[in-house]
Amino acid sequence: MRLLHTSDWHLGRSFHRVGLLDAQAAFLDHLVSAVRDHEVDAVVVAGDVYDRAVPPLTAVELFDRALHRLADAGVPTVMISGNHDSARRLGVGSGLMEHAGIHLRTDPDGIGTPVVLPDAPHGDVAFYGLPYLEPSLVRQRLGARRASHEAVLTAAMERVRADLATRPAGTRSVVLAHAFVAGGEPSDSERDITVGGVAAVPAGVFDGVDYVALGHLHGSQTLTERVRYSGSPLAYSFSEWRHRKTMWLVDLGPTGEITAARVDCPVPRPLARLRGTLADLLEDPAHDRHEDAWVEATLTDSVRPAEPMARLARRFPHILSLVFAPEDGADEQRHLSYARRLHGRTDHQIAEDFVAHVRGGSAPDDRERAALHGAFADVRADLAAREAAAPVREAAR
Repeated sequence: MRLLHTSDWHLGRSFHRVGLLDAQAAFLDHLVSAVRDHEVDAVVVAGDVYDRAVPPLTAVELFDRALHRLADAGVPTVMISGNHDSARRLGVGSGLMEHAGIHLRTDPDGIGTPVVLPDAPHGDVAFYGLPYLEPSLVRQRLGARRASHEAVLTAAMERVRADLATRPAGTRSVVLAHAFVAGGEPSDSERDITVGGVAAVPAGVFDGVDYVALGHLHGSQTLTERVRYSGSPLAYSFSEWRHRKTMWLVDLGPTGEITAARVDCPVPRPLARLRGTLADLLEDPAHDRHEDAWVEATLTDSVRPAEPMARLARRFPHILSLVFAPEDGADEQRHLSYARRLHGRTDHQIAEDFVAHVRGGSAPDDRERAALHGAFADVRADLAAREAAAPVREAAR
């Protein structure tokens, strides 16, 4: 059976205030073409279909058109919700969509019930969808030992293995999951899913299945032969400038053997991270190849030049970000904005830094650090619960 593994579409997202809807539409055109050109038997989408819980109407319309085209192609699609999606909203109409070959898996209670697709003459393939599992919300439902990512995924995989054990001998298995798995390389554009200071789960949690189609991290990565991230089809931060954006074309052999190849995604505009003095960036011919790119420029001048953005835009008309980092470092913190100083730091780190600041440099001890982590976990759980309950409140009005 031939699979096309993709994830993290983030429909509705922009790039430094540049709209990406046309680029996302071009990717979905490419996806449908790849399904036909490579004679794909099933498409798997490992979460973060949308960029936020309540996506803009234009993103919903784009998603709707993509589902119709995949259904018209006659190729089954299995899809899960990610941490950016509203599982309740994404799952609306899933029962009806099943009849068209679109299988949405957004409810944790359905983890042990696979989508079973025939693959004559080699037997069935069972697809298990593990939507993003917020530990504090699903711990009791799954019977997990703790409210942690590893514990809830372990409990979810116990359900998968229990069901798989009831299937005919030789049934092959595919798991879709949206999680941060140890060994994966993150970027700046993924939302933090840390709980209690721990985000990553070991790849061994998924032992016992033939292929694991992961979503959440935006770089295409192979953690093991059977555990892979497809990555996002488009770059959503300059930290992804070195990424090669692809989907995985996976051949699942008769006895579960794996052969995988990358299918490149269309690039709307290349990214470039340039560093140097303003004069260097304006005059160095080595930068000619970046003149049509989306540019992030870091200026190393010891004194901030006049009108740097306007001057750079004359050479790089698509420049989107400007950073000041004097090479001498003497005035670096004075030049950097507050937002820039916080860039790349988690909520937990920012809170711990604040505690140290107001106490004259005394960092939180282990007890205080645990209390901070617990508070953030409680807030995240409360927000997720409110979001999950929103459709119920709306229906009651």
